[in-house]
Amino acid sequence: MPQQSFSRGETMMLAWPMIMLGVFFVIPFGTMLVVSFFERVPGGFFQPGFTLESYARFIDPFFIKSLGMTLMIAGSASLLCLALAVPFTWTLSRMRHHHRVLWLIALLSILSLSEVIIGFSWSLLLSRSTGIGNILVWLGIENRAPKLSPGLGAVLTGLCYLGFPYAVLILFPQLSRLDPTLHEAARMLGASPRRAFMNVVLPNIAKALVAAFIMVFVFTLGAYLIPQLLGKPQQWTLPVLIADQALFQSNLPFAAAMSIFLLGVSLSLVVCVGWLGRTGTQERSEATDATSDKALGAES
Repeated sequence: MPQQSFSRGETMMLAWPMIMLGVFFVIPFGTMLVVSFFERVPGGFFQPGFTLESYARFIDPFFIKSLGMTLMIAGSASLLCLALAVPFTWTLSRMRHHHRVLWLIALLSILSLSEVIIGFSWSLLLSRSTGIGNILVWLGIENRAPKLSPGLGAVLTGLCYLGFPYAVLILFPQLSRLDPTLHEAARMLGASPRRAFMNVVLPNIAKALVAAFIMVFVFTLGAYLIPQLLGKPQQWTLPVLIADQALFQSNLPFAAAMSIFLLGVSLSLVVCVGWLGRTGTQERSEATDATSDKALGAES
């Protein structure tokens, strides 16, 4: 088989992403990895050396508690996003085309907002002075506007708002390709709408659900400003503590070690999503081949 040759322009186009990846990821990651082994100087900053002191603090109760809080918040936010995104996306996939386009544009507009805007907006909406609690007072439900922020509920609300569009955009292709006659056949056989949805629709999008959960988990795992603005100090996640260690505690080696750990968790989850997508593609290809073989056998 003749080898494919690339022109100089095509080679440069292929090399440019690798150069950008090296400059903006590999070099900073390598620098952070080296710094994580440096020695912290009491009363100073740090000095070059090789020590595992920063990684040894991973078994410290302070880090374990922070890690548990981070995983709990990210997991809870991801589950809430899926609980809201699945029925919403199912309804969206059954809408007319122009209505569907409008909703997708609205979701994409949310993605254009930065975490700074989302965090400060929700801090205002959940505050006692200008928040939505004043609506409860106006309706006569409450005598005084409740303080909804800071707190765990406020953090989960902000993170769900941040991750909800990602969950919908991941689930939408799978639900839009799902054969609607499957759901209708289950209804004709006597299944209730809820049972038909649980027993027919959900099993067909199981891998998309897992992929959506992991992707939302990764996005919420790295959220920094929303937990800091909407949460109490005991609800601060690892990204907030990394910034605190680097900027205020002057412990850059420990901050670098925590960043390496967090990056490793995120990359592992992204690899899981890629593996799920590859296995899903292979299964669809095998199913298509099997269908073609049956059709050819029937014709012969």
